[in-house]
Amino acid sequence: MKNLKEISTRLEIAKKKIKKKQIKNNGSNVASLGKALKISTELVAAVVVGTTLGFILDNWLDTRPWLTISFFIMGVVAGILNVIKSAKKMHENFKK
Repeated sequence: MKNLKEISTRLEIAKKKIKKKQIKNNGSNVASLGKALKISTELVAAVVVGTTLGFILDNWLDTRPWLTISFFIMGVVAGILNVIKSAKKMHENFKK
């Protein structure tokens, strides 16, 4: 009988540990979604800002469409560099 009580106690402890791990995993899924949204927002924002700035300068300097195209390309490059930088930072934090 003593072994049966000991086994049931260990079983309860194991169940509690499993529930705690499941709660932690749910939180990490939300955190991962937040990180993904942050990266995608950085990329889109850089492209939108670059294109808008190029469009405004094109209208002001009457050089259509050259500045819009060049600032669009610079926005894409800046967005990709931001994504790479953020991904490296997240990877370093994940290692710790």
